[in-house]
Amino acid sequence: MKSLRQFDLNLLLLLEALLTECHVSRAAQRMFLSQSAMSHALNRLRQQLDDPLLVRSGNGLRLTPRATAMLPDIRQAIRMIEHSLSPPAPFDPSSSDRCFTIASTDFFEALTLPLLMKNLQKTAPGIRIQIEVIRKDGNLKQLENGEIDLLAGLDTKQPVDPLLISRPWHSEPLACLVAQGNTQIEQQLSLATYCQLNHVVFSDLAGVTSDQIDQWLAQQHLQRTFIARTVNYMAGARIVAATEAIMTLPRQMALLFAEMLPVRLISPPTGIPGIEMVTLHHPLYSNDPGLQWLLALLHKNHD
Repeated sequence: MKSLRQFDLNLLLLLEALLTECHVSRAAQRMFLSQSAMSHALNRLRQQLDDPLLVRSGNGLRLTPRATAMLPDIRQAIRMIEHSLSPPAPFDPSSSDRCFTIASTDFFEALTLPLLMKNLQKTAPGIRIQIEVIRKDGNLKQLENGEIDLLAGLDTKQPVDPLLISRPWHSEPLACLVAQGNTQIEQQLSLATYCQLNHVVFSDLAGVTSDQIDQWLAQQHLQRTFIARTVNYMAGARIVAATEAIMTLPRQMALLFAEMLPVRLISPPTGIPGIEMVTLHHPLYSNDPGLQWLLALLHKNHD
């Protein structure tokens, strides 16, 4: 045989059966073939390997020296192929020490991550979570290279590469924040009052979050005035606490800041759109048992 390409690899399992059994009929039964089909396979193997492989002796068939020498390697090759073709082992979070890297929004990091870590410390204490910022390109290269496992909390209106697999994750209504000492603003904002006030505007890297509100206002031929634009909810909330401006943000974030800062929640104008968030991952890793487990955990907590 001059090359592996000239060898019919379909015969590899039949060769192992023949050399192991030293008997054509038993090898045929083992491989669920007829005796004639196995005899035909033996003749083809003899031709391709240029060796008789099995030779009649006083006690039946015996392996030739070459067949005896190659049998251990053939068995090892088959074991390696079977191992390579087997599905990945199930992911066991309780014993895993894997570090998952998540590119996330402020919302995910401030509200979901603490609860996730509390859960993991009880059920999967060896697992670690590393947070990265979401880039303008949606971290496509990092997701493709496996440097980042998934994106979490991204607004559905944020443009991302269509190659990425997106799954709805969480819907969140909006609320407004004002300084605790600002008694001039009522608990429910009318649309007219909302547009008259100064705003602190949160804007993600693509400007989607702020644009969504401004587009909604523009549809009604209205607009708002901002005194500051920030990419950090906490910074925006601190500005609100120190001024008479208002900020529009996810309701759970507003509740969190009301516990931490001298600010209070008020209801936004009726009809203002909420935020629809998603998780995204690269299709290269869709069958990664660890990633499947993490996605299932994140989505379970928000279904």
